[in-house]
Amino acid sequence: MNILIFGIGGVGGYFGGKLAKAGYNVSMIARGKHLEAIKKNGLEVTSIHGSFKVKPRLITNNLAEVPTPNLVILGVKSWQIPEVSKQLKPVITAETMILPLQNGANNVEKLLENFPKHNVLGGLCHIVSFVESPGKIKHVSFEPRITFGEIDNSNSKRIQNLKVIFDKAGITNFNPENIQLEIWKKFLFIATISGLGGLTRVSIDKIRESDYLFDLLLKTAQEIKLLANAKGVPLAKEHLEKAFKIIQNQPAGTTASTQRDLMAGRPSELENFNGFIVKEAEKLGVETPVNKMIYECLRPMDKLARTS
Repeated sequence: MNILIFGIGGVGGYFGGKLAKAGYNVSMIARGKHLEAIKKNGLEVTSIHGSFKVKPRLITNNLAEVPTPNLVILGVKSWQIPEVSKQLKPVITAETMILPLQNGANNVEKLLENFPKHNVLGGLCHIVSFVESPGKIKHVSFEPRITFGEIDNSNSKRIQNLKVIFDKAGITNFNPENIQLEIWKKFLFIATISGLGGLTRVSIDKIRESDYLFDLLLKTAQEIKLLANAKGVPLAKEHLEKAFKIIQNQPAGTTASTQRDLMAGRPSELENFNGFIVKEAEKLGVETPVNKMIYECLRPMDKLARTS
């Protein structure tokens, strides 16, 4: 199987590295100093579950060099999907599976704007990892896991085959009964902490210490649940409670990646998180005043980062 990893950040670097280490024919798309370092020295992954170094079959910034992929794993940010989709079109065949692992609730919908349904899978991942330096990925938290499935939730032959591939690569994986619900469960957690974290510019423990901020956090999540339900996704009270149990257990100093992007003046996933919530809620007649406040306060900062 030819596997293409598009984007070798914390997510693509870790899971792509595991697949390459298992002997699969892995091509990687990277750029800049990161690309040059991997070309010269290979990809180094430092992990709490065991570190390793691997040379992918191909590392390039030129899609024309990539053998026709059977599987494409997207390791880019959610806001980059539309542009990446256009770049990918020439190498996608009727047999290609595209698996998005980004945060966000509408990555599948964005892919379907450019590809037929049979090319697109639903997916997400759980991992805290990042590019430590060019050519080096650092995994610092969570048991790395890929959750994936057909968008119609059928247990197809190709899904079964994909599970075998992940198993052989030593990647913990899960094919749920309802991939949409799993995507929204992750979205509930990450969107809840990202927006308010970006606005307050403090770590999660500081938000927990403030009764006022913690109440805002809860209201953010409740609005997301209302939106999910309006879209027919069975996000329930128990899922909200589980998300907040995770939030309560996050160690002091924890920040979300979107929050860190906002604070560093980089383009962020704000539009795909609070922006998506607000705009989708307006279409469906759902009230999301807390998310709207967070979104409108952060929007100028995000726009500035994109223009600069």
